[in-house]
Amino acid sequence: MEPFKPKPLLNKSELRQIKKSRTRVEGKKVITDDVKKLKSLNVTPDLPKKELIQYYKEPIWIEYYIPRESRFAYEVKYLFVKLIDPIPRPEPADRVLREALKKGEFIDLIDVLFQYPEKENLIRSSYLNTFSFLESISSNYKQYLKSKDAYDLRVPLFHTEALMKREPTVATLEFLGAFTIYNLNWLIRKLNEAGEEFSLEDETISMLIKRRNEYWDEKSLIADEDFELFAALFYEQAFPHRGSDFDETLLMRDQI
Repeated sequence: MEPFKPKPLLNKSELRQIKKSRTRVEGKKVITDDVKKLKSLNVTPDLPKKELIQYYKEPIWIEYYIPRESRFAYEVKYLFVKLIDPIPRPEPADRVLREALKKGEFIDLIDVLFQYPEKENLIRSSYLNTFSFLESISSNYKQYLKSKDAYDLRVPLFHTEALMKREPTVATLEFLGAFTIYNLNWLIRKLNEAGEEFSLEDETISMLIKRRNEYWDEKSLIADEDFELFAALFYEQAFPHRGSDFDETLLMRDQI
């Protein structure tokens, strides 16, 4: 069987034209005035529904300017980011992550405390200021195990995002491994399976895109120009001032 190759919706010259045609009209940034081309773009992977569980889905607002009608038009497209799990480092590091990957289980750090009592001081000291998040994640995860209702996983998802901002900790580096990234992917997949609607913070999505791109580079996979275009649109919308030169007077305005 030949390896899967996504069918290109636009050829390379058409994609380049879209990228080059970004402009400003009446001070507003627009993508292109070629509505037909952008309407034909679709980044939904051509995969069975069960495999789409392995992707995070992010809505992207496409803004068109229609010169003949002198108006803007909007449409929502979707960026699908493949979830890439962390790879454990050689033993004895990342023991908890390695075991979770083998079993496909969620990493509940409160349970880990009981499983490895000799590591309790390490874990508690590493999460001294965020231990309440670990308790909340554990409580809601155990509720999910009883209810089998994926809605109960929403709080663990959002609290996992909060924990990721404090990583890595000493416990992560010495014993746990990149468990927050693993748990985040696990939670996304479970919510996808259940058809639950949810959204992540822009910084989290940016991290998922970065991990996906690094994986593509490491494996020398075929470049997906549709994905790259929509990822660029995501960054423009989520971080509109990235790399911009700010007026110094604007930065000082609150201090006047």
